Amino acid sequence: MPYRRAVNPLLRELLPALRLDEGHVAAHLDLRPGSALPSVLPVSTLACGAVAAAGLAGAVLRGGDRVHVDPRQVAVSFRGDQLQSLGGVGGSGFAPLSGFFETQDGWVRTHANYPHHRARLLRALGLGEDTTRDELTAFMAAAGASEVEDVVTAEHGIAVRVRPLAEWMGGEQARAVATHDVLAVTTTGDAAPAPVRPRPRVLDLTRVIAGPVATRTLAFLGCDVLRVDSPHLPEIEAQHLETGPGKRSTLVDLHDEHARRRLHELVDEADVLVVGYRPGALAAYGLDPDALALTHPHLVCATLTAWTPSGPWGGRRGFDSIVQAATGIALLESRDDRTPGALPAQALDHATGYLLAAGVLTALRRRAVEGGTWRVSAHLARTAHWLLQSDALDAPAQALDDPSPWMVSTPTDLGELVQSRPAFQVDDGPREFTRVGHRWGADAAEWSAPQGPVDPPVRGRRP
Repeated sequence: MPYRRAVNPLLRELLPALRLDEGHVAAHLDLRPGSALPSVLPVSTLACGAVAAAGLAGAVLRGGDRVHVDPRQVAVSFRGDQLQSLGGVGGSGFAPLSGFFETQDGWVRTHANYPHHRARLLRALGLGEDTTRDELTAFMAAAGASEVEDVVTAEHGIAVRVRPLAEWMGGEQARAVATHDVLAVTTTGDAAPAPVRPRPRVLDLTRVIAGPVATRTLAFLGCDVLRVDSPHLPEIEAQHLETGPGKRSTLVDLHDEHARRRLHELVDEADVLVVGYRPGALAAYGLDPDALALTHPHLVCATLTAWTPSGPWGGRRGFDSIVQAATGIALLESRDDRTPGALPAQALDHATGYLLAAGVLTALRRRAVEGGTWRVSAHLARTAHWLLQSDALDAPAQALDDPSPWMVSTPTDLGELVQSRPAFQVDDGPREFTRVGHRWGADAAEWSAPQGPVDPPVRGRRP
């Protein structure tokens, strides 16, 4: 009997949600062996499984082409923020006030990459706006870790006490996370089947990494993606360049009545809405997924959160690095059994983004056949739980000393942009991202040109 390679453990777990089976995977997935993400935990297994899920879901939606996943390319893509350069200058990485700080009784991790998060952190701690990292380090050394977490969180800033795995898993929030699927694709109602457009329209209300990775993947697989941001929350340029290929980007001030009406007109004509804000954050603007399920039954609503919507941390802000610190990953990845460490990439962000994209593509396919109103959800903390609880073993990792074969250089108006190629390829599909190096907020709040006849959009109520 010929040798048959085992299905990636994460992908095997996802097959029921994707409505695929192992026979389909064997026939349509070329997942090469190897690992290029050195880690204590099975990060390469997580990364390749999530990427393969998105590639297969996109391929089956478009006719079942073969998907090719190379762990080396996946590793470079997941490390895109570290490896990207513009005009010969590398990415900015974490801001000076972001990172691990030792306190009297443990460690905390802060996130202050955005100006408003930096301001909240300093205000919560009673420090001046010109505080340096050295000054913050000295302050933290005299503080308690739990106290820092509590006061910064109360000020809507982002800081978390670094926890060992056993403590996290024994806590109430971990129990809440465990009630969620690593990828949920569910339907409600009895909406009529809706055909899949040649380019499904995706309204992207996400920021930072995980959500934009999901929508970048949807754009790579042929969707018409329009990212919408508030002009009051500027984006980090390097981050937008890394996650923005293939999409258009516009600014809409939801505090303005006319702009808000225009956004709802875009929702009326969309196939998919992807939301990456905290649960309930957009309800005041009529963009709550539960409400939209009633007014726009054709709309696939995909939601992404840090901690899941349930549990005592359900409304907290969170990022990949913060979830790593809280769940025990940071201590497991320590190099000296004392100082917290980190995964070799923002792997929770990237993997969760590919999971969400896989769910959206599956929902579009099933909506066309079964009808119904579809919801998709994925969460950074749930992805972290899969990583922590999996008994998978990565192949021996071979770090890439020279990632250039898996990167591409593109001249843009902003300068020569060097970034990762797409994490996977589909036979007869594009080989590279399109619209590379596009400026944040540079497009009009409108869809691309009409694509041919489709069912009339379902109009919703205005807020």
